[in-house]
Amino acid sequence: MTPAEVITEVRRLVQDQQVPYRYSDAVLLGYVNQTLKRTAVLRPDLFSTIGDIQTAAESVVQALPADGIRLVDVFSVQNGGAVTEVSREDMSRSYPGWVSEAPGVPVNYMRHVKNPRQFFLYPRPAAGTVLFGEYAYTPKDYALSEEIAPLPGAYMPAIVDGTVFLAESIDDEHVASGRAKLFYDSFVQQLGAGLQSRKVTDTKNAGMDKGEVV
Repeated sequence: MTPAEVITEVRRLVQDQQVPYRYSDAVLLGYVNQTLKRTAVLRPDLFSTIGDIQTAAESVVQALPADGIRLVDVFSVQNGGAVTEVSREDMSRSYPGWVSEAPGVPVNYMRHVKNPRQFFLYPRPAAGTVLFGEYAYTPKDYALSEEIAPLPGAYMPAIVDGTVFLAESIDDEHVASGRAKLFYDSFVQQLGAGLQSRKVTDTKNAGMDKGEVV
């Protein structure tokens, strides 16, 4: 899926297929990239990366890279042992002095529940510590013919609908008639449906009731 392919479908839906176009390719490309960023906010799982996460030396509080939206998981120290998730509240109740312990190799991480871009490490990392983990990121601005990775092509209808919403939201007639909202609702609903389908594909029982499992 490329922005150019999305724009072709958008032009058909907004009846803008004859030259001179009402919306230039540059304008629609901007709408496509805005829609991708909205998608990343609504479904951060669709834009995630697994790899190295640099740490701030000797600090219990850590932050994701600049393009990070939220932490997904921390797996291990690079070329080292596993890092397991614990609750910061439980950690602080059972061992209040954890925040001041000497720097070392982290064995636990804790989410910052009020800031998805930050997390805590125990013990605080020594200089040069690199983590191996996963986080959701802000998608870049794509060029017209550039493949939109890693978004599966199955989400193209949702991206088309989100782009149509942006294009038609500038017209009072489409706002008043509800047409712009129709495409926005379709965009949001498709993303939500993709999340709900996890119950069918990502669990041991899949779509079956517990009583059906043999």
